[in-house]
Amino acid sequence: MVIKWSTVDTPTGPFTAVVDADGAVLASGWTAQLDELLPQVSPSLLPEAPVAASDLGDVTRAIRSYHDGDLHAVDGIPVRQRSGPFLEHAWEVLRKVPAGEPVSYTEYAALAGRPQAVRAAASACARNAAALFVPCHRVLRSDGSLGGFRWGLPVKRWLLDHEAAA
Repeated sequence: MVIKWSTVDTPTGPFTAVVDADGAVLASGWTAQLDELLPQVSPSLLPEAPVAASDLGDVTRAIRSYHDGDLHAVDGIPVRQRSGPFLEHAWEVLRKVPAGEPVSYTEYAALAGRPQAVRAAASACARNAAALFVPCHRVLRSDGSLGGFRWGLPVKRWLLDHEAAA
């Protein structure tokens, strides 16, 4: 199994993705530093060190297309993340939150089937390794403020504005 990584320039800075041999995203985010992504990947999904690639095929095309305005370009890209049952389910649910329709952490917890588990829902966002493909940026505080984002609040604001404008 060959795991690859590549970095793409975007309007919000460099974006790096790590994919497995099947093309599923294991980790991604607005960084050019691979070592910022790898600690987020379950060791069971990363049996070897990733190899640099100039292009990741469908994943690279999806990253570019999303940033160019095709907000659904990332939807069909497979993602692999491992954790407990709730987090894995919560990440799947998050992929269904439509672009341009952010939800609160409370709403996200309810969508994930555990309306009282707001902190667990926030933890799912914080532990999400596959930013953009699992759009944790679409979750806001109940007062509409941004909350946190591993890749910085300016990136989160840009993403939300980008999606609202489309």
